[in-house]
Amino acid sequence: MGVVKGVDDPFVKTDINTLLTALYVKIDDWLGRPRRVGRPARLSDAELLTIAVAQALLGVRSEARWLRFLPAHLPGAFPYLPGQSGYNKRLRAALPLLKRAIRVVAADTDLWHDDVWVTDSTPVECGRSRPTAQRSDLAGWAGYGYCASHSRWFWGLRLHLVCTPSGLPIAWSLASPRVDDRQALTAILEENPALFSARTGQLIIADKGYISAELDRWLAERGIRLLRPSYRNRTPRPDEHLLKPVRQLIESVNNTLKGQLDLELHGGRSIEGVGARIAQRLLAMTAAIWHNRATSQPVTRSLIAYDH
Repeated sequence: MGVVKGVDDPFVKTDINTLLTALYVKIDDWLGRPRRVGRPARLSDAELLTIAVAQALLGVRSEARWLRFLPAHLPGAFPYLPGQSGYNKRLRAALPLLKRAIRVVAADTDLWHDDVWVTDSTPVECGRSRPTAQRSDLAGWAGYGYCASHSRWFWGLRLHLVCTPSGLPIAWSLASPRVDDRQALTAILEENPALFSARTGQLIIADKGYISAELDRWLAERGIRLLRPSYRNRTPRPDEHLLKPVRQLIESVNNTLKGQLDLELHGGRSIEGVGARIAQRLLAMTAAIWHNRATSQPVTRSLIAYDH
């Protein structure tokens, strides 16, 4: 992939080509030279992740259609493109790489050091018919759950996301709807102790689903404070007036993922497939925030400049 101006250039434009080039350079520099023995892959890992981000930003859900769409709309950007089957296999196998790339790109912004995080979970539907629920490779992991905000039942997973108020992903996980939000938050933080080990006084804002004296103690032992609404029959905390505007931000982040990045239309049919497609969309949102921040755009999480 060709190299153009870097994101620190004051004349850089906020368009899809500039974002993809900057992201490719960032990931390629991070990965360095491949350590594998033998002939190098015709499509490098940096190119694979860049293609995956472009697909999510441009909203082309079909992989076969995307590989036909790409040469016409980004001519010459990628010297080699695999077939649909090869692209699908590479993308599924790249799930660990996608997870690490999200962290690397996110940590390259000043927002990474925000001392306030917001957490919530949102449904990721994986099927609607009863035969799908019985025969799917996701059976046993996915399950039935209830979405209170939309008053509906769904079959699938829940995305548990910890992010900054601007929407920059800090950590995330996919879990069965039967997993309690408090358990999911504990598991995320236990899996990523380095996230808060060097931070003091980190504040996490959540909703009533995270009310638990045990969780409060567990977080306090690690120097984290949890702020969430009190029950109606309890005396409100002095700082609860701060919750409402910040709580609306996580809903806005979920709307970005579902409305602009088609989170629930991922099309994954296996554990690796769903995980890779969700990570693909999170990396796309992270890349847009990273590029908008580097180019001093007024709206940090805007994807409008990159969806066409």
